[in-house]
Amino acid sequence: MRRQIIAQPEPAASGPGPGPAAPAVEPEVSARADAGGEVDVMRTEFGFRLPRGYVDESGQVHRDGVMRLSTARDELVPLRDDRVRENPAYLSVVLLGRVVVRLGTLREVHAGVIEDMFASDLAFLQDFYRRINAEGHTRAEVTCPACATAFAVDLAGERLGES
Repeated sequence: MRRQIIAQPEPAASGPGPGPAAPAVEPEVSARADAGGEVDVMRTEFGFRLPRGYVDESGQVHRDGVMRLSTARDELVPLRDDRVRENPAYLSVVLLGRVVVRLGTLREVHAGVIEDMFASDLAFLQDFYRRINAEGHTRAEVTCPACATAFAVDLAGERLGES
């Protein structure tokens, strides 16, 4: 299977918001031509913006990141981790440390980074993980309670409050 990078279009600005807009994230995708010559494209990486952001040791805040789809190995390897054996709640920390491939300008994302995040950001990443791995996308169908109009929202969001 051949992998290629397909750039996402820049999101339209929706008015003033806190902080600069997130940079466009280029998700990794796999492409394969079927017998009819049509290309089947599967997105394997998803950009996100944390609600609060990870604060590193120098005080810099990192909010924009990329999470890849999980493999069976990603879900099995943490089960052998001593930290998970001692505390099963640590499973999500180790798992997220494996699948978050980029966070701001950090050189490496690992379980230690994930465990130092604010609880709201950890909850966001856990939900994001579930959505992209169980449903294959970051969109959710919602209905307006006032007018009953159905529409889709992107849970990845671009600015705080848009997710």
